[in-house]
Amino acid sequence: VKYFPVDVKNKKVVEFMELKQGNFSVADYAIKFESLCAFSPHYNTVEAENDKCVKFESGLRSDIKHFIGFAEIRG
Repeated sequence: VKYFPVDVKNKKVVEFMELKQGNFSVADYAIKFESLCAFSPHYNTVEAENDKCVKFESGLRSDIKHFIGFAEIRG
């Protein structure tokens, strides 16, 4: 991540902030989420773990959110 040009990092941060599950499987969404999360320093701290969970949950499709429930994702 530290070797990427600033403009690429910024695009990745925006992509992360706008990320939604869409047609991805939950597993593929999680992989994409984690890879883009690396570009967003706020979400890479222990203190932000809850924020990261909320961000992940908010990107899930509503049918998936309903199926798994919010409490199950948090650690």
